[in-house]
Amino acid sequence: MPLFHRMKHAARTQLWMKVLIGLLLGCLTGLLLGPAFDYLIPTALNTAITSVHETWAFAPEHLSVQIGHWLALPGYIFLAVLQMVVIPLIFSSVVRGIADSKNPAMVKKVGLRVLAYFVVTTCIAIGIGLTLVSIIQPGDYMDKMAVKEAVTSGSKYVPPLVNAHVDNLPKEITTILPRNIIKTMAEGDMLKIVIFAGFFGLALLGMPRSTSRPLIDLSISLQEACMVVVGWVLRLAPMAVFGLIAEVTAQVGAGALLGMAAYMGTVILGLLCILAFYMCMVRAVGRKVGEFFRTIREAQLVAFSTSSSAATMPVTMRIAQEKLGLRPSIPQLVIPLGTTVNMDGTAVYQTIAAVFLAQVTGIDISMSGYLLIILTALGASIGAPGMPGVGVVILSTILHGIGVDAGYIALIIGVDRILDMCRTTINVTGDLVASTVMDKLLGRNLQEELSDVLDEVVAEVKEVVSPNKS
Repeated sequence: MPLFHRMKHAARTQLWMKVLIGLLLGCLTGLLLGPAFDYLIPTALNTAITSVHETWAFAPEHLSVQIGHWLALPGYIFLAVLQMVVIPLIFSSVVRGIADSKNPAMVKKVGLRVLAYFVVTTCIAIGIGLTLVSIIQPGDYMDKMAVKEAVTSGSKYVPPLVNAHVDNLPKEITTILPRNIIKTMAEGDMLKIVIFAGFFGLALLGMPRSTSRPLIDLSISLQEACMVVVGWVLRLAPMAVFGLIAEVTAQVGAGALLGMAAYMGTVILGLLCILAFYMCMVRAVGRKVGEFFRTIREAQLVAFSTSSSAATMPVTMRIAQEKLGLRPSIPQLVIPLGTTVNMDGTAVYQTIAAVFLAQVTGIDISMSGYLLIILTALGASIGAPGMPGVGVVILSTILHGIGVDAGYIALIIGVDRILDMCRTTINVTGDLVASTVMDKLLGRNLQEELSDVLDEVVAEVKEVVSPNKS
C-alpha cells in the first residue's frame, strides 16, 4: 500500500493520527491568529512597511484572543471531563492494585522497588539538567543589563512562594498525610489521595476475603466506569488538541520563542536526553524501542496538548493495559503513583531554569547552592501535582534559596507553556516506561502468584466435585 494511502487509512481509523493532524492544524491556525511574524519585520523600516506588517495578522489582537478562547472550548471540555474522572480513577486503581493482589509481600516489593526507581531516575534527570546548563551556559546569550532593566522597571511576575523551613521539617512531613479526605479530593491533591488509597488498599488486603470482597468489587466497577467515560471523551481529543494548541500558539507567537531560543534549546535537549535514557531502559527489558513508542504515542500527544499528566492518566492507564499488554496490577499501582511522584521532565526543567536565571542575573552558585537545587528539585518533582503551571510555582522556591529574585521568572513565563507541554510528555512517557520495567522485573513473581491463585481455585473445585464422585 503506498505511503499516502496508508496515512489516509490511519487518519480515518487511528486516534493518534487524528490527534497529530489536530496538533499541526492548531499550530498553523495559532500562527495565523497571533504575532507569528513580528520578528521578520525590522523596527527601523518606515511607516508604510509597518502598516503592511500589520496586515499579516489574521484578525485584530483583541479579536484574535477571543477567537483563540472559543477554539479552545472543546479542549476545556475535554480537560474538565478527564479531570472529573481522574480522582475516582486514581483511588479505585490504587485500591484495586493493592487489595486484589492477594499477596502482601508482593505489594511491599512492588511499592519499594517503584519508589526506589522513581528516586534514581529523578536524580539522573537532575544530573543531566545541571550538566547541560553548565556546558551550554544559555544565560550568556542574554543581554544581562537589558534584562535587568526590563524586569525591574516592568510589571513583575511574582509567583506564590512555597514556605519550607528546616525548623518546621517534622511538621511539614506530616502535612503529606490527608487529615480530611473529602477536602483533599475537593482540592485535587493527588499525592494525598494516593497515600489514602494506599492505606485503604492495605487495610482491605489485611481483612478476611469474604469481608473485603464487596469493596474490592466496588473499586473494580468504579475503575471500569471511569474507563468507559474516558473512551467517550477521547472521541473529542482531535478537536480538543486543535483548539488548545491554537490558543497557546496565538498567545506566545514565534518571536518570543526565537528570543529565548538558547534557554528553550537547553531544556528541550535535556528532555531528549531523558527520552534517550528511557529508550535504553525499554531496550534493556527486551522491548523493541520503535514498537514501544509507536504504541504509546497517543498518550504522548494527549500529554503534549493538555500539559497535565493527571488529565492524561486515564489514557495512560488504558494504553498500559490494553496496548502494551502489561499485567493490570502493575500499571494500577505504578501510574497513579507516577503521576504525582515520577516527574523527570519537571526535574530537568526546574534545574535548567534555576541555573539559567542565576546566569542571567550574574549570581555565582556555590556548591551548597547546587546541593539546594538538587534537593529542592528532587523533593518538588516528587510532591508536585501533575497539573499545568505548577513547575513555575516550585521554581520560585528554588530561586529564593539561591538568592535570585523570583521576579525574573517573568523572563521565561512567556515560553513556559510550550516547555510545560514538552516536559509533561516526558513525565507521561516515564510512567509508561516505569510500568514496563516493573512488569518485566516482577513478571516471574507475578506468574508464581497467579499459579498459587489457580492452585487455590483448583482445590476449591475439587472440594465441590469430590462429594459427587463418592
